[in-house]
Amino acid sequence: MSTYGPRPSSFELEEGGERYYIGSEVGNYLKYHRGTLYKKYSLMWKRVATMDEKEKIRAINASPAFLNTNIMLVRQSEVDDILAGNDEKYKVAGNAAPRPEGSFTPMKPNPAKQGSNQGWGGQQVQSGSHHVEAVPASHPIAHGRGKFKLRETIYSTEDFEQAKRIRLNADIPEELVPIRLDMEIDQIKLRDTFCFNRRETIITPDVIAEQICDDLDLPAGNFQSAITSAIYQQLEAAECIPLDTAASDQRVLIKLNINVGNQNLVDQFEWDMSDPLNNPEEFAKSLCSDLGLGGEFPSAIAYSIRKRYPACHNN
Repeated sequence: MSTYGPRPSSFELEEGGERYYIGSEVGNYLKYHRGTLYKKYSLMWKRVATMDEKEKIRAINASPAFLNTNIMLVRQSEVDDILAGNDEKYKVAGNAAPRPEGSFTPMKPNPAKQGSNQGWGGQQVQSGSHHVEAVPASHPIAHGRGKFKLRETIYSTEDFEQAKRIRLNADIPEELVPIRLDMEIDQIKLRDTFCFNRRETIITPDVIAEQICDDLDLPAGNFQSAITSAIYQQLEAAECIPLDTAASDQRVLIKLNINVGNQNLVDQFEWDMSDPLNNPEEFAKSLCSDLGLGGEFPSAIAYSIRKRYPACHNN
């Protein structure tokens, strides 16, 4: 069995009680990232740790995973069995023997966290602050601290069912929704804009939030749930507007006011929304190529164009 890195350490939540592993650490060790471990061994016992159990993990310093929003616990005995090569009984396919009834433990949902972070989660949509004209630069990217960090992928070359889901997901037409993040938690500001595919079935807002926290070195315990909530609320508030094929000319005035670092782009042009060949992303790439702009300018320009669609149709 192929592994990567040091073997994870087990721990006990109660003195003399059963020992557990962190599911994500076992998945990283076995090279089964992003939940692939639970899909490959679907009969393996697992459940979500409660808030009290996360505090115990933090107190005993068993793993830095207590910062994650959700922690999946797996039994040490079953993981050791899998590492020893006796993994067939934890798979659904093949000659795996079914586990006796009652051997599964339902996952316990984490109780809602009470605090000041819930109030501002929907502030963007309710106040309309994400429709301001200026498009900001995102939070500055954190430094690598002297060493390279390998990015985990959500895709696995060994999961054929996932390959089928990816192929089916690629056949679904895109429906991009402009998303704006503008928040401040514990004196840390996050401002960013991007377009998210509403019909995406694999890369969910939870995955996006986790990657943003990882890329920008943000505290996941505070920002991850807040970013996820902001994306979901803006997706629900966005209106699906069909293209009016009967109209021959539906031009709107697009004004750009984009700040990225010490560069500022101010421009305006007319955009024909009735032309199905007009693509904001392709236009943004072409404009940035002509002006010699890079970085986050293309995504910011595409966001500025797409956010005008619902505003014009509502008027």
